[in-house]
Amino acid sequence: MFTLAFLEPGHFHAALTLRERHPLVRDEVFVYAPPGPELDAFLELLRAFNARAQQPTEWRPTVYAGKAPLERLVAERNADAVVLAGRNDTRMGTIRRLHAAGLHVLADKPWVTGPECLADLEAAMDAAGALAMDIMTSHHELSARLQRLLVGRPEVFGTFRTDTATGPAISIESTHHLYKRVNGVPLVRPPWYFDIRVQGDGIVDVPTHLVDAVQRIVGEPSLDFARDIALEQARRWATPVPRERFTQITQVADFPDALAPCLRDGVLHLLCNGELTYRLRGIPVRLRSEWHPEEPPGGGDTQHSRLRGTRAEIIVAHGPETGFVPRVSVLPNAGEPDVEADLRRAVAAWQGELPGLAVAHGADGELVLEAPTSLHLSHEAQFARVLDDFLSCLRSGEWPRELAPALRCKYTLLARAAALARASG
Repeated sequence: MFTLAFLEPGHFHAALTLRERHPLVRDEVFVYAPPGPELDAFLELLRAFNARAQQPTEWRPTVYAGKAPLERLVAERNADAVVLAGRNDTRMGTIRRLHAAGLHVLADKPWVTGPECLADLEAAMDAAGALAMDIMTSHHELSARLQRLLVGRPEVFGTFRTDTATGPAISIESTHHLYKRVNGVPLVRPPWYFDIRVQGDGIVDVPTHLVDAVQRIVGEPSLDFARDIALEQARRWATPVPRERFTQITQVADFPDALAPCLRDGVLHLLCNGELTYRLRGIPVRLRSEWHPEEPPGGGDTQHSRLRGTRAEIIVAHGPETGFVPRVSVLPNAGEPDVEADLRRAVAAWQGELPGLAVAHGADGELVLEAPTSLHLSHEAQFARVLDDFLSCLRSGEWPRELAPALRCKYTLLARAAALARASG
């Protein structure tokens, strides 16, 4: 059994790791944070999990609400591992401090907000002993699993196209919403969430997931930024946030003074959108993420991706046209008549791990991979799977060999892209 501690849980992702009971986690959890609305919101989510009618949890938080919570946590050492999800400007330094103290860390993204964080990244990744892992819920998306499986079938996909005449070999676009619902209720974000110096800008926030997805699709053996990455372009742009929208999201009446440099005519111009292009081991990549003020009725976040291979393209659609459920399809290239037969053989071979997966004919020659509801996992439910991955490593005492190189490569790319975007204006 392991005991978890939560340090300054200012983001709802911290609580979502406790959305379900886990047989390896003690019901008593330790929380270290200054008093205030962020701590209150975390504890309220835990109470909601405990009080629900279906599969209630039994968390018993022991709370230290006071000054210097990091120092108090390290001094008391009541836990085996620490979960971090809150302010991002201090994230990497905190990971380094906890790692040096021998405490395992499961930390939300992004770990870096710019190149100034790279020294702490290198120190933490070079350290031996404690495990450091980031919260990557997308690893448990069915669409992500299918992309990796399909790319691993050269008889279906071929190899990545390295020419850019028809676009990058890997293209991913996602949209997100500042005002949204979590666990059925409107999400209240802290005011610092709107300060890119604290939260991170549009280059380092959501693109953390997108860069991670690219690395997993291509394969992660011994990734090295200097050898494997060629950064080409990075840019960021703003989503306007009027005062009334800011108040609706934060429950704070007015913009704090810290946001004054980003205000124009009483409107906050939040640099939360980003796009970057680069090559990973020669494969051209374009990533783009954009934030809208509010999620549409009955809708949510969206993501679309396209992987271009020499035999076929892999297309993922996730938006209103799919009922906000990710849909994966394969589009054979002209002159590749055997792709469908090869795809059907591959799907038959995957029935042990993906029972019920089937191939159907879609529009415009696409071959759609149809999956039963049981194979899909909601975003909120994915946090329990991430925690399970983390605890499984702790129980075995063995860390994934490629984890540290992959983390170093991913966050070095994001830090360098953030610097490039800043320099571009």
